[in-house]
Amino acid sequence: MTTAFDAYELAGKRLANRIAMAPMTRSRAHGPGATATDLMATYYAQRASAGLIITEGIQPSVVGQGYTDTPGLHSAEQVAAWRPVTEAVHREGGVIFAQLMHTGRIGHPSLLPDGLLPVAPSAVAARGQVFTHQGMQDLTVPEELTEAGIARTVEDFAAAARGAVAAGFDGVELHGANGYLIHQFLAPGSNRRTDGWGGSVKGRIRFAVEVATAVAEAIGGERVGFRISPGNPYNDITEGDDVDETYSALVQRLAPLGLAYLHQLEAEGQRELVLRLRKEWPGTFILNPYTGADVTGPGELELVQDGTADLIAYGALFLANPDLPARLAAGGPFNTPDTASFFGGDHRGYTDYPALG
Repeated sequence: MTTAFDAYELAGKRLANRIAMAPMTRSRAHGPGATATDLMATYYAQRASAGLIITEGIQPSVVGQGYTDTPGLHSAEQVAAWRPVTEAVHREGGVIFAQLMHTGRIGHPSLLPDGLLPVAPSAVAARGQVFTHQGMQDLTVPEELTEAGIARTVEDFAAAARGAVAAGFDGVELHGANGYLIHQFLAPGSNRRTDGWGGSVKGRIRFAVEVATAVAEAIGGERVGFRISPGNPYNDITEGDDVDETYSALVQRLAPLGLAYLHQLEAEGQRELVLRLRKEWPGTFILNPYTGADVTGPGELELVQDGTADLIAYGALFLANPDLPARLAAGGPFNTPDTASFFGGDHRGYTDYPALG
């Protein structure tokens, strides 16, 4: 019987187990130019016993930053600053993918250089606020991406992926979930375009497919994962009644690219969709299962045993328990994470609690 503690081959890398560390925003890039720091190297190395580490969201461009003190992968200095992090993880025997996260309309002009505005598929503001160095600010109306802007953004993702490989990452995960830019294109509430990048399911999935294709061509599909969160309303996302159709179509278009994995963040009542996408996806399937107000715990290990997923992603429990795989194997004990801040989506970073990554 397969268990979550068995080794797993992922894109030519041997994972020590089938327990993944989910991406979680940390806001610790206090180095110059949004660069990684020594603290981040320590943090990830402490958790290298995970079969796979997926980092916090890393912006692929200047305009892709939506929160304070989040790291980038769009400059030579940033690439260099990530090398000690990946080296620290590899010394401990870990495997680490960089999550590339363009926040799109989730952000504020005060977080960007003078003159830049957040960008999105359509000029539709999300309801809510974001933390800035000047305090909480209302989310603003973003600038609608032009055709040329879309092309630049796709290339930004590809360039950041090349930078990730140069920095020593084993691969990248494209963040197509949680209401950020790729998800904004997928959702009709935030994508009101009438050109070839919106409208129909085919139009709304186009940006996601173009980004995945460009990144796969840049570094090889076997080094690329893709994260989705169908039906997740986080960050004021509205997806309508065609969620199942949209994500089945997306999976069908991504499948030929030979990606390393598909990573689904499950919403309430979606197990049927999870099982269908699991069946439709030809490769490795990672699940961040729905657990309501509880954190993902030992009970979710059974999802590997019954074949629901190849790997299970753990978030909050990994923060309080850096040696989580060993504790899961032993049945505990577990330090208790501060879930109140986690589920509140706190992006301030200074309290060292995770935001929803």
